Amino acid sequence: MKTVSILVPESAVLQGIADPRYIFTAVNQFLENSGKPPLFRVQLVGCTPEVKLNGGAFSIRTDLLLDEVKRSDLVIVPPLFGDLDAGIKLNRELLPWIIDQYDGGAEVASLCLGAFLLASTGLLNGRKCSTHWFFANQFRNMFPDVELVDEKIITEEGHVYSSGGANSYWNLLLYLVEKYTDREMAILAAKYFVIDIGRNDQSPFTIFKGQKDHEDELVKNAQEYIEQNFQQKISVDELSERFNIVRRTFERRFKKSTHNTVVEYIQRVKIEAAKKSFESNRKTIYEVMYDVGYTDIKAFRDVFKKITGMPPVDYRNKYNKNALVA
Repeated sequence: MKTVSILVPESAVLQGIADPRYIFTAVNQFLENSGKPPLFRVQLVGCTPEVKLNGGAFSIRTDLLLDEVKRSDLVIVPPLFGDLDAGIKLNRELLPWIIDQYDGGAEVASLCLGAFLLASTGLLNGRKCSTHWFFANQFRNMFPDVELVDEKIITEEGHVYSSGGANSYWNLLLYLVEKYTDREMAILAAKYFVIDIGRNDQSPFTIFKGQKDHEDELVKNAQEYIEQNFQQKISVDELSERFNIVRRTFERRFKKSTHNTVVEYIQRVKIEAAKKSFESNRKTIYEVMYDVGYTDIKAFRDVFKKITGMPPVDYRNKYNKNALVA
């Protein structure tokens, strides 16, 4: 039997504790219904017998305290809510326990913003990780030694897992169900919980905010220029000349500050404008393409799909009820 220890941190998201418990206990029931023994021993683990969440609106009683857990096969780290720095400090007692469980052979999986707590253990250093796209910039600044792949819904490296934002953690839970059981059981769970089992990318849901939480004023000015002139064809040479800086130095400073190359940033600004247009009006693909400064339909489609994970027409049909067929 596999022991699944679901942590109950202070300031956690309630659903991020209840949902893993729900799916693993449901799988046990599916197994029993088919004449097989249950596979998972699911336990809620915390620093105290009771943890109050959402300002005391909810409380969760833990099954075991940290020092009562002998060994886990899988440790689930739920998402945090609110001030993430404060949340990590509130839960610092959990960090050595997570490390001890991992060193003892447990796999560890963070759900959504649980990645901030997991990264604080150091277990993610040098590894790939995903989290909620909205907090990607903050994560990169806090944990520069972790390779954030914020477009991904699931990462797995060295028996450490992470999920993308919000409800996408259900896809990681399905992934773990399949790992510990089989594909047939994962499909049954996906149908039962009405989850798209094949989804592995959160790019279509991402809103590009621009990474301006840095101190390089020249780069900020360049970012603002790009955002105000995305309708035009902007080159790196034009920008370096406009801001009176050697191109190579400009590109290095821009990448260091924004985590994007200049070309990537220009593309993301243009595609974000195109997404908003597809969501809100009835323009054709070609009209939107010209509006955001592209003249080559193939180039536009390729960049749009690279950034969002789907072609322009599919994105428009998905997010605009009144979409026209181009």
